[in-house]
Amino acid sequence: MDVLSGLVFFAYAPALAMLWYFYHADKYEPEPRKYVIGTFLLGATLSVGIAFILESFLAFGGAVQPILPASALYVALVAGIVEEPSKALAIRWPFKAGQMDGIMDGLVYGAAAGLGFAATENFMYGLGWGLGVTITRAFLTPFAHATWSAIIGVGYGLKAEGKAESVGSYFLLAMFLHFIWDYYAFLSAAVPAYNILLIFFIIMNLAILRYFIMMGQAEDRARLWYYWFKRRDGM
Repeated sequence: MDVLSGLVFFAYAPALAMLWYFYHADKYEPEPRKYVIGTFLLGATLSVGIAFILESFLAFGGAVQPILPASALYVALVAGIVEEPSKALAIRWPFKAGQMDGIMDGLVYGAAAGLGFAATENFMYGLGWGLGVTITRAFLTPFAHATWSAIIGVGYGLKAEGKAESVGSYFLLAMFLHFIWDYYAFLSAAVPAYNILLIFFIIMNLAILRYFIMMGQAEDRARLWYYWFKRRDGM
């Protein structure tokens, strides 16, 4: 396997495997594949492109001078503020198309957007820093991005069924979790002891995803009659 093939495989295969898991976790009324895959692709292209442009102006420098010094605190804050709304653009596509009606739908589409974003981001990191970086990130960032975007997706799912008036608080929580992850990831490069916190954050992200799956499946079970009549009327 050449380097480019390795980058593609380790960037996208883990993310797609996780997407397969979340898609099949929605077992009572699975979402249309074209919307799930489309959301993944939008997260992998549109969301990454918008985030890259904005972060180039705000933090990374290079051809463009960053607004403030690129400290760990500032760069982590910019990443959270920029990347979560960028991924939400992909989530809004199925939301606007009327494909969301609850927690599980929001989880699936939110995770799809986050996984697509994480896959392309890991591919780009590999282009700049080597295959080893992509392999390492492949076992970390898909879980993180999927969790943060799933939080926003669940907000949209609840809004779609009339259980939430606004998704603002879901955005804030996702941006905050993204910020603290990146901040301590940056610090861990200089102080390895901070890796303990990163392990804790990974466990926390997995717990959030598991909680959403349990809540989403419980909500879907409670309205199995609705799905039965919906399928019957569609015959």
